[in-house]
Amino acid sequence: MTTTLIVLAHPDARSFNGVWADATQTACEGLGDTVLRSDLVSMGFDPVERASHYPHLTSDTGFDALKAQENSAALNCLPTDVEAEIEKLRRADRVVFHFPIWWFAPPAILKGWFDRVLAHGALHSVDQRFDAGQFRSKKALFCVTTGSKESESAFDGKEGDIQMLLWPAAYTLRYLGFSVAVPEIIHGVHGYNRGKRQEELEDRLAMALDAQVGIMTDFASRPVIPFNADSDFDANGRLQVDRPNHSYFIRKAP
Repeated sequence: MTTTLIVLAHPDARSFNGVWADATQTACEGLGDTVLRSDLVSMGFDPVERASHYPHLTSDTGFDALKAQENSAALNCLPTDVEAEIEKLRRADRVVFHFPIWWFAPPAILKGWFDRVLAHGALHSVDQRFDAGQFRSKKALFCVTTGSKESESAFDGKEGDIQMLLWPAAYTLRYLGFSVAVPEIIHGVHGYNRGKRQEELEDRLAMALDAQVGIMTDFASRPVIPFNADSDFDANGRLQVDRPNHSYFIRKAP
């Protein structure tokens, strides 16, 4: 049996992002999955990593997030909200993230979830990352909305290439070993449409909800974002000249 974790990063569960996450859950349950949910805002998840989460640790040199996480993981005393999310990630065979793009990035609460939950010493270490990551048998998918039009979110669009905007979040999961599916993106989702434009939007959104069954049914075969293998880099961590580059974030010299 497959276990699917759905992570929703939107302040209103009644939003399209929330309803889309519900459609994912319905689709997965229809396939016989066990479904886990993390509705980050509704559950009151604190996205800010800070010393007060680690009252058992003392330091005279200031707060070091990585060391605090590593030491707490070794003592089996990570914050309880973090432990709960880590347990979901470990149980899940696949993870589906639902979120809007705000200010050219995912909402801050999702970045904060990454900061706190993907804890050093628990889910990754110097020796367990990228090709050797703990989650290399698992796959993730971003289901994303933008307020901009598809043309504006293209590689030559005024709003910036949506694939590039999502790359840092995808690479965060790649760091843990995940395969990351090509994202599902719905454009032009905002509350300022009126008349015919609103009707057209509602039709598109209804079609997207109906399509989620097929997306989850075909999840295993969905193409993934290509990343460089560890062996593509030299001893200094630089891309070797004879290896391919897949993104402007990691590329060979012109």
